[in-house]
Amino acid sequence: MPMLIIKYLVSAAVIVAVSEVAKHSDRLGALIASLPVVTLMVLFWLYLDGQPFYKLANHAWYTFWYVLPTLPMFALFPVMLERWGFAVTMLLSVGVTIICFFLVAIVVRRWGVELF
Repeated sequence: MPMLIIKYLVSAAVIVAVSEVAKHSDRLGALIASLPVVTLMVLFWLYLDGQPFYKLANHAWYTFWYVLPTLPMFALFPVMLERWGFAVTMLLSVGVTIICFFLVAIVVRRWGVELF
């Protein structure tokens, strides 16, 4: 139980730190947020939990494929935000990401990558 609390505290601290940096510097906040911080933390926690290496490798492999469908959303977000405001932009961003996810999953299936 103490390790679980440590995981929560460290993970929350990273998210808060990135959001605080972003308040002061758009570029630095985005740079830090673009790093695979969550993935690195998950890999670290899995390793400390004694998971086999294939679990860590699979997590990294699938993370790569799941990141691809999110990229169009980041390009469209600023344009949509100016036109439709935050709430609508967030909903549309989720929709764009879901559509892109299914498209990527269909395309990469040809190379033997099963995303769902």
